Amino acid sequence: MFRFFSLLKRGKDPIQTKEKHSKKEAPASKPKRNNEQISKRKGELGEYKIDIQLYQLPKDFRFLSDLLVENPKAKSGYSQVDHVVITPYGMIVIETKNYQGTIYGGKGRKTWLVNGKFKMMNPFLQNYGHIQALKAAIDKKYHEHFVSMVSFTKRCTFKVDLEYRKIASDELIVYDIELSEFIQRKVSVLKLEHKEPLLSESDIGTIYDTFFNANITDPKLRQHHEQSFKDEKTEKDPRKQSQCVTCKKVVSEKVKSFCLNNKKFEGKVYCYEHQKIFK
Repeated sequence: MFRFFSLLKRGKDPIQTKEKHSKKEAPASKPKRNNEQISKRKGELGEYKIDIQLYQLPKDFRFLSDLLVENPKAKSGYSQVDHVVITPYGMIVIETKNYQGTIYGGKGRKTWLVNGKFKMMNPFLQNYGHIQALKAAIDKKYHEHFVSMVSFTKRCTFKVDLEYRKIASDELIVYDIELSEFIQRKVSVLKLEHKEPLLSESDIGTIYDTFFNANITDPKLRQHHEQSFKDEKTEKDPRKQSQCVTCKKVVSEKVKSFCLNNKKFEGKVYCYEHQKIFK
């Protein structure tokens, strides 16, 4: 993408700059992408779509993306904030999701479901942790001015509490294509509630600079956080943790516990049939 626009600026046709293979020489085969690479690519495209919308917001709004800030309560010691928009009427912290299917969830549930099968952490609980981490970085006088927003792609259908779709709520669930619209609608509602802006231009600048300086850019620390997140996700995934190592059959937690506490299985999990091999 960036190379494409760079070539255009230099007055070159990006299509004509592609290397041509000789007739005798077959083009090299493209490396296969695994599921993790595909998922990462989709995530990057999703974030790009969000950034485009955020750039369309009014000039007195400021935003930051992909912040990694300290959070002692998190397993990795950090929270990764997808986006935070700072407006004259408060700060909107956005958590983005790249799921496909029907999303089932409610305010009282710690976990939500995708297509009624796959569990996901309640994204508003997740975003609450992010907001708490951001609050720790700024003056207490700003702590009451946060709005939590969760963005899903249009490949999803919502089966959630209706309150999440009401613009008066401070917890909003939106589609990525309507993000900028919902942000501006929310700010309009706040304008009606407050005669004067809650944050001055100076306040917005101070908060922006504080978040910017709190952002951790060290590649090693970011890699550590991402790995901790993956490990935690794997630990909670029964499809990966409770399978027989021989036949991949899913076993119960009781069977798993039995195997892990029996020295003869050497820390591996086996179904009933393959446990017989050790007798």
